[in-house]
Amino acid sequence: MSSDDPADSTQIRFDERGLAPCVIQDASTGEVLTLAYVNAEALQRTQETGEMHLWSRSRDELWHKGATSGNVQRVRELRYDCDADAVLALVDPAGPACHTGERTCFHRALRSGPGAAEVPEAVSFEALPELERTLEARRAERPEGSYTAQLLADPELIGAKVREEADEVARAVAGESDERIAEEAADVLYHLEVALLSRDVPLARAFDVLLTRRR
Repeated sequence: MSSDDPADSTQIRFDERGLAPCVIQDASTGEVLTLAYVNAEALQRTQETGEMHLWSRSRDELWHKGATSGNVQRVRELRYDCDADAVLALVDPAGPACHTGERTCFHRALRSGPGAAEVPEAVSFEALPELERTLEARRAERPEGSYTAQLLADPELIGAKVREEADEVARAVAGESDERIAEEAADVLYHLEVALLSRDVPLARAFDVLLTRRR
């Protein structure tokens, strides 16, 4: 690999310890999973194997993410920042990123004051991936009274609801308030995700199609 390649480790400005921070991000959802560190060897092993290899500052050794737990992170792309001193790894995680079993290492909110909750509040970009995981849980558990479970048991109903909700958002766009448009659009997204799940088509597949249509 030549030094002209964007992922060539010779283009990374490692610090005095030979390390650079590496932000690891879920390539499908955009969620930040971990902040870790790499050196030239870790970056080389990552490129050679297609799975994240990192440098443990506490153990002072190279480690293969998921080698013990099975929660490997398959690399889609490596990027680096404008100063060439930090790396971004876009990955497909095979399981939780955090040693605690949480999906992401950033599962606590930094707040002050008595009784301040550590659980982070959801933000906009997390809505669709969180919904997708919730729907998958509903499909697996089929709780009594679940509307999602009801839909998944009736493919024709799913199709009918997608058509119904799409018509409602179109009518909202034609002459209702912005709030109504947002509410009806949310209904469309929910039913569309149920439809995709019923066919085992990940939402990311639709995103990939959109990327092919960029002009």
